[in-house]
Amino acid sequence: MMATKLKGLGRGLDALLMPEPTKMATAAASGIPMLKISELQAGKYQPRRRFDDAALAELAASIKAQGIMQPIVVRKTETGAHEIIAGERRFRAAQLAGLTEVPVVIKEVDDKTALTLALIENLQRQDLNAIEEAEGIQRLIAEFKFTHEQAADAVGKSRSAVSNLLRLLELAKPVQDRVVAGSLEMGHARALASLPKDKQVMLAENIAINGLSVRATEALVKAQNHPAEDSKRPGVPTGKTKQQKLALPLVRDADLDRLETELADALGTYVEISHQATGQGELVIRYASLDQLDGLIGRMKR
Repeated sequence: MMATKLKGLGRGLDALLMPEPTKMATAAASGIPMLKISELQAGKYQPRRRFDDAALAELAASIKAQGIMQPIVVRKTETGAHEIIAGERRFRAAQLAGLTEVPVVIKEVDDKTALTLALIENLQRQDLNAIEEAEGIQRLIAEFKFTHEQAADAVGKSRSAVSNLLRLLELAKPVQDRVVAGSLEMGHARALASLPKDKQVMLAENIAINGLSVRATEALVKAQNHPAEDSKRPGVPTGKTKQQKLALPLVRDADLDRLETELADALGTYVEISHQATGQGELVIRYASLDQLDGLIGRMKR
């Protein structure tokens, strides 16, 4: 099976690439094929969604001075064009540098192998964020019927690491966007995954605004998932007895939900309003660190 054949690919691309030339001219002289840039097309299995403009400009300047140090891996399509398997960043930088042709390694591979190789190249160069990694692995599973274990073997990761990555695709879209943009780390995102999506978005903003650590985020998420545990800690008032709470039923309506959301947005943290039929109630504002508490108090004083 193809999945079995792909098992060793996670160890590297060296077997697919020719020895690296020191100059593009050296590449041509050493017999490495050269193709016109116009003959290349972006790979349909490229896992990267985001290319940093500044980094591309820097690479383009290096290519102008030194040439392309490693050939671009391509495969020939039915239309006669050459689709990029590995090296799209070099391809884009070569375009910026004004090159008309680039060194290539032409491989005969199927779609499954093309996607796997594109993933491996980017993973080895640490070019992918966690969401891009997860999306690439999900394509192996959805399009090519890989099991989690087969996908893990193909990209050189443990099965648990693959499962954790795939969980990130269940996050709210705004939270995924923050991971892609770099304002949330993998650890932050993994902690948020256990919350409802509306709370994920709210806490993600809190993390970005207050610079919360992964550990602080995990503590805050735990407090939201298990609020009853706080009342069991020594020194924390237990509040009303069970009988008192039963005698004073809570009231929920759309206006109360709106006020809770508006206050949470204004403070940038989790807020809970418990309102009773008598008109009394409680306002709970959670914080994850003393720095965040200072910030909350400062906002309230304005």
